[in-house]
Amino acid sequence: MKNRKIRIITLGCSKNIVDSEKLLRQIQAGGFDIVHDSGKTHSGTVVINTCGFINDAKEESIDTILQYIRAKESGLVDNLYVMGCLSERYRDALKKEIPEVDKYFGVNSMEEILGELGLKYRKDLLTQRILTCPGHYAYLKIAEGCDRTCAFCTIPSIRGRYISRPVDELVAEAGLLAESGVKELILIAQDLSYYGLDNYKTQKLPDLVKELLKIESFEWIRLHYLYPANFPGDLIPLISENRRICRYIDIPIQHISDRMLGLMKRSHNRSETEVILNRLRNEIPGAAIRTTLIAGHPGESENEFLELKEFVKAFRFERLGVFGYSHEEGTFSYNNYMDEITDDIKEARVAELMSLQQEISAELNEALTGKIFKVIIDRREGDFFTGRTEFDSPEVDQEVLIPAEYDITPGNFCQVMITGSSDFDLFGKPVDFPSPPDPRSGQTLKEG
Repeated sequence: MKNRKIRIITLGCSKNIVDSEKLLRQIQAGGFDIVHDSGKTHSGTVVINTCGFINDAKEESIDTILQYIRAKESGLVDNLYVMGCLSERYRDALKKEIPEVDKYFGVNSMEEILGELGLKYRKDLLTQRILTCPGHYAYLKIAEGCDRTCAFCTIPSIRGRYISRPVDELVAEAGLLAESGVKELILIAQDLSYYGLDNYKTQKLPDLVKELLKIESFEWIRLHYLYPANFPGDLIPLISENRRICRYIDIPIQHISDRMLGLMKRSHNRSETEVILNRLRNEIPGAAIRTTLIAGHPGESENEFLELKEFVKAFRFERLGVFGYSHEEGTFSYNNYMDEITDDIKEARVAELMSLQQEISAELNEALTGKIFKVIIDRREGDFFTGRTEFDSPEVDQEVLIPAEYDITPGNFCQVMITGSSDFDLFGKPVDFPSPPDPRSGQTLKEG
């Protein structure tokens, strides 16, 4: 290729971010100039790593592809490649409908993409990446695919069966991330709870976390997406006893009605869900429990929606996300149920749940005024530094806003006293304690 600049555009989830980062390292080793998500269209080659999970994600991916096709037609781009979940699901249709793309690749197609660029995959770079997130945090993808059979989900058909990465390989990759300056390590997979069952024949997540804790430069280790059924019980005392594991439990329940959980083909019922949620609340004091819900799945009656709403009101999740059901081809729900609930009803149910959560979040946040927490500073944005407590993950949860008048360096931790709040954000100012209080205690600042 005459132009040796390659730009990778990443859409979708954090798992896609890791895939792009690994591809960037391989391409860099092949002698290309690499750019990630710069916002500019001028480049020799552009690779778009797409998401195809639900309708909104598919539309964003298509819009981005069309944007770069226009850039190619204007002579700003020489070659355009598309990879990831969208092209894994719809490769034949995309070839027919958008033939201007030079080549489509699915997921797990790194060797094919490198071959197209005239490069060979280098196994010695297996654990190396070019980080595209702020350098103080990074994601560690511990597994690929999923063995669950949730009725609404496309992931198993796109990503395949669950494949756990070996513990030693993950520890080696984490070590390199630590050496690069990463302070917050975020473990991700479609289902962390299942880790190890495929190749070790036992749940190995607690053992993996123990190994990662040996890397002392990680101040926070965060766990994303723990499936409610067969929750790894040994993890609970590990989190409770170790201050470097964020007391942040991401446990998507999707619904609470037994009938709806059955229609969704979830492998837990209401009673089992309540047992694990209450155990988390009781045995990990002060933990922020995050969940996601689906409103408007086929078969959801008004009474079942009200049951879900009452549960949210009673349990008072610290963090909550709600999605309107998306009728996705290839799923059990698509093949077996009519998508009979209108978009208007879905949107209204999502809005009701989020309005309820807004009230809960506002009350929980207001109670934090005057308390001190350890905060990691992500960036400066306008008149504020933006940071997070251990109870908040980047991009998906609330933030702490600190006036830019303070001398703070993004990427560092500081002790912050909460001075005020809104529905989904906190306001604070840094404080200087000779002996900082336990960040989990939410210790109240005493006057004088």
